Amino acid sequence: MEIVRIREDFRRWDELLALILSSFAYMDGIIDPPSSAHRLTLASLARKARDEIAFAAIENGRIAGCIFCRPEPGFLYIGKLAIAPASQGKGIGRRLLSVAEGIAREKGLPALRLETRIELTTNHATFARWGFARTAENSHPGFTRITSIEMQKRLI
Repeated sequence: MEIVRIREDFRRWDELLALILSSFAYMDGIIDPPSSAHRLTLASLARKARDEIAFAAIENGRIAGCIFCRPEPGFLYIGKLAIAPASQGKGIGRRLLSVAEGIAREKGLPALRLETRIELTTNHATFARWGFARTAENSHPGFTRITSIEMQKRLI
């Protein structure tokens, strides 16, 4: 498997969008509000990759996973960590997070930060095994109940 930086010369936007949508599809009917992945388009995905730091995991010539990172004060925010359903459980998510940790260290950021939906308790457990701790509870606009949790991983 190869991890490649997604840059402006990337030409596989349709495959990347399909990967994200397929890896987030299991959330449909489970989380409310629906995933923001549904609002992604080829153009917005290309813009997101330009504005953030993105990587793809390539396995046997196919995109098997991706991660988008955004520097924030004190953190590297992790968004759209997606692994193709057929490639889950092979360590691709850990490899992509390892790349993100390297980026955070290069930028002098002491922690990773991510958000996951309150209903996705399996994700909470996975991120906890990977060294993340629950640090906050949040509500999407218009909701009075908690809809997501924030998790952080200290790097130093």
